[in-house]
Amino acid sequence: MPRRAWLGWISTLLYLPLLYGLGWLTLQPFAAAGLFSDWRPDQVNLLGTGLAFALLLVTLPLRLGQVWGERRPWRALGIAVGWSVGLRSLLRGLLKALLLLLFVAGLLLISGQARWSGGLTPAEMVNAVLLILGVGIAEELVFRGWLWGELSQRLGGGAQADQRALIAQAAVFSLAHTRFNLGIAPMAGLLVGLLLLGLVFPAVRATSDRAHGADLAGWPRRRRSQSDRWAAGLGRTGRPALGEAALLVNRHQRTAVAKARRPSTGACRASSSGARP
Repeated sequence: MPRRAWLGWISTLLYLPLLYGLGWLTLQPFAAAGLFSDWRPDQVNLLGTGLAFALLLVTLPLRLGQVWGERRPWRALGIAVGWSVGLRSLLRGLLKALLLLLFVAGLLLISGQARWSGGLTPAEMVNAVLLILGVGIAEELVFRGWLWGELSQRLGGGAQADQRALIAQAAVFSLAHTRFNLGIAPMAGLLVGLLLLGLVFPAVRATSDRAHGADLAGWPRRRRSQSDRWAAGLGRTGRPALGEAALLVNRHQRTAVAKARRPSTGACRASSSGARP
């Protein structure tokens, strides 16, 4: 492999870790000064992640211009779609996610794998909204936006490269959610489910539906026993990822690459031009 190609792959692999590291390093002087003495460790980590995401938003347009040769980066990532289209897509995605959550939650309740705790507190509502507007959007931007498109270009562009990049981003998406405290079997079930969801979400994105964030918002309302059956997500996360993915994958995966490669969908639009370091 030519030296320039190696440098390009290294820059792709190190891009997000460097941003995360910068976000973490930025907090250290404040932590040393005792500013976060009353914070829990997970809260400090969340703040560092938020800073890393802010850096991503600042640097991503520059990177797409340099590496992808893209003059309209947010449109290429599927973000700049217009208020009318965006609102219709959001409502359609929320409806689909609600129906899916009701179906899976119904199965869990009927089978005894979950119980309804009753009520919906303001804190849980805020948490759900933050998951929709924060985690869902961020993960789609990173995995189905930047990572999928950039991997496709690194692999040479074209339909075959898009397909391989699709599988690769799904694998990275799954591994990024590894939870070593679950045990081997529950963690394996969670990773397989997330892998399937990583294959399904590109098709959802290609149809302009914003279901990922809405689907995430449903997690806090699920209560289940310490079961490792497929419907309960095979672990303590409370995410029935494997069950949901199994319901979705046959419907969506067949159309994912074909639709996502259309110019109007964004992410892989520039893949034929080839990547730069």
